[in-house]
Formats: sequence, structure tokens, C-alpha cells
Amino acid sequence: MALGKMVLGGCVGVTALLAFSMSAEAKRARCFTTDDGYFSCNYRAIASDGSFRISAPGYPTYVLEIDGPGFAYGYINFGRRNVSLPGQFVRSRDDGACWNNPQTNTKLCAW
Repeated sequence: MALGKMVLGGCVGVTALLAFSMSAEAKRARCFTTDDGYFSCNYRAIASDGSFRISAPGYPTYVLEIDGPGFAYGYINFGRRNVSLPGQFVRSRDDGACWNNPQTNTKLCAW
């Protein structure tokens, strides 16, 4: 009986580990940025608060880090360096997959 509980407990732990690792994997998505237009990309959640990274060959990597519900700050990675994006991004009311920056009139989306 104790062995059965240990096996069951081990299976539950492995299942939880697999679920966590799968959620951290990049997912194929369709992205849009004001500068780059529409492109196929990889979307990866980087924190449980909704922060994420989008990347694609031939494009810079965009990262939005959630600052509070509906608000985020971002940066772009150009390979060897990160560049902070000016201003604050606000989640779009029309499309929850999009973030708008009213200070710079830029938009970032990942569907």
C-alpha cells in the first residue's frame, strides 16, 4: 500500500513538472508591431503575472513585463543588448492580445 502511494505521489509530481515545463515552452503565434507589421512569431510566457516575450528570426525580440493589471513596460533585444521602450503600455480594451503605448503611438500584439 505504501509503495502504491509513493508511485502515485511520484506520478502527480511528474505530471505537475510536465505541465509547468509545457507552459514555459514557446508557442507559435501571429504577431504585430507598429514598426514591423504582421509576422509569425514564438510567444513565451515569462512570469505568472502575464509578462511575455515574442521572438522571430529576422526580428528583434520584444518583452513586455507587467507592472500592474493592464499596465506593462517593455524592451527590445537586438541580440547583444536590450533597449528600453519609452513610456508605459496599456492593455487594449478592444483586443486583449494587444498592448498600446499612448506616449509613442505604438502597438504590440500576439495572437
